[in-house]
Amino acid sequence: MSLIKNLEKDIINIINTAGYNVVDPMFQLSNRPDLGQYQINCAMSLAKQYGKSPRDIASDIEKELEKDSRFTNINIAGPGFINITLTNDYLAKMLNMVNDDIRVNIDKKSNNKVILDYGGANVAKALHVGHLRSANIGEALKRLARLLGYEVLGDAHLGDYGRPLGFVVLEIKKRYPDLPYFDSSYTGDYSEIELPITNVDLEQIYPYASLKAKEDEAYLEEGRDVTYKIQNHVRGYYDLWKKIVEISKADIKQIYDDLNVHFELWQGESDAMEYMPELKKIFEEANILTESEGAQIVEVKTPEDTSPMPPLLFIKSNGTISYETTDLATILERKIKYNPDEIWYCIDTRQELHFAQVFRAARLANLISEDVNLEVVGFGTMNGKDGKPFKTRDGGVMSLKNLINLVYEETLKRINPATVPEEERQSVAKTVAIAALKYADFLPYRGTDYIFEVEKFADLEGKTGPYLLYSVIRMKSLLSKAKEINYKNMHILNSDIEKDIALTILNLPLILTKSIEAKSLNDIAEYLYKLTSQYNKFYNENKILVEDNEKLRESWLVLTKVVYSIDTLLLDILGIRVPEKM
Repeated sequence: MSLIKNLEKDIINIINTAGYNVVDPMFQLSNRPDLGQYQINCAMSLAKQYGKSPRDIASDIEKELEKDSRFTNINIAGPGFINITLTNDYLAKMLNMVNDDIRVNIDKKSNNKVILDYGGANVAKALHVGHLRSANIGEALKRLARLLGYEVLGDAHLGDYGRPLGFVVLEIKKRYPDLPYFDSSYTGDYSEIELPITNVDLEQIYPYASLKAKEDEAYLEEGRDVTYKIQNHVRGYYDLWKKIVEISKADIKQIYDDLNVHFELWQGESDAMEYMPELKKIFEEANILTESEGAQIVEVKTPEDTSPMPPLLFIKSNGTISYETTDLATILERKIKYNPDEIWYCIDTRQELHFAQVFRAARLANLISEDVNLEVVGFGTMNGKDGKPFKTRDGGVMSLKNLINLVYEETLKRINPATVPEEERQSVAKTVAIAALKYADFLPYRGTDYIFEVEKFADLEGKTGPYLLYSVIRMKSLLSKAKEINYKNMHILNSDIEKDIALTILNLPLILTKSIEAKSLNDIAEYLYKLTSQYNKFYNENKILVEDNEKLRESWLVLTKVVYSIDTLLLDILGIRVPEKM
């Protein structure tokens, strides 16, 4: 339990001693700092219960609070708002406790087992700007949940089994018809065949084949047939498909590594296929499959729906599996293998209808227990200055590699050659570029769209990733220079800015709780900027290392260390690496 939660518990006991039974004292940071640091706002809610005026109740509570040496400047405002301020000695004591163990400033929320489905990369297709938010938000949410006690497994859930892969295999057959994969008489080992195709080739083949399928009906039918062969493990076609997945996955992993995004599970849609017979049996026994034009569907619309809710396509008329069905099979797989309490899907909000269908079908079939939470964590789009999803200059979808490079070129200009050796500049610039992209991605609430502005993202001043990195590097340098100085205890809070920093530090558990409940990182991003900006103001006003008063100098170094620890903790939650220099 965090320090503030323990303080709140003590305040409940004080209110009970005053003669009032309360569960929630409505204890919070004051919105009137001129009156006090914190407010207790429960007097109004107690008035009706006890038949007394709120001010009389507040007065009774005030008398009990005055007996506690931790509080000062206790006063009543308005109809019964109780304002209190923590004494400097008590604030210093609390900061010492955080300095000794940062865990006293964190509230554990749950020990639920969670599968977090994020990333959503498609095999053989270049990762594009749309994959950035899923990777960033999903990874950070996973790290935050773990910090707060959840057991979380992140799953990349690769798109590796749909019709687009059938078109890729078909196009390879068109270009390389003599490959043994397409020779029905071949009996050798396919693993010994050297495929004359790289990931770069696959990224070119994918859009070409998809476009051709839209324009050529015969090509479309061939692609459907190849997809059927892959999904039914026809020798040669299935083996080539496995090789394509292997080549593409290596490239996808490298890009995610650059983004500091790491998955515990690298499952694809195909991994759930062994559960298809059991899935089909469950749906048949639930008696919810119906025939429609040769396909099998599940009606998921309810009388309460006010907007269109089309049926879920379970099996297509040509016998192939739909995306909805692979997601259902994946739910069954996760239930059997991991038995999660919750499954969170970090996806573009434009996919919410798809998952509404999947979740409803899963519930109708009793595929998973009702007490298992299936939840969409939807996010908006990164847009260009025209307000539309970000594109290349020629109007195409920009690859994630090119997006990172665009920001890298901007950050490279800003790396100080006086502090970063030439041989390290490119590596540092890439780290700063990733930080710039990530922090800009976290600042808005996840469900909202935002505008891509490379110059703004890369700026060393203002609410940016580079600003945070520069500040943290400076804190680390200061602490490194002070390594010969004994700084273990906070003795003195000497100024208002130091007290403001202390209150912001103590507010951390509330920010973490708010973030996990909203499943959004924007409050953490804002908190990071606030705490860091407060510290920088303090830093600029004081000469810490040359301060003559030893107790004051030690206190300032402890304050620096606590802010540094919190900043690095939160940057790590956001998946942002900190370079040694910049």
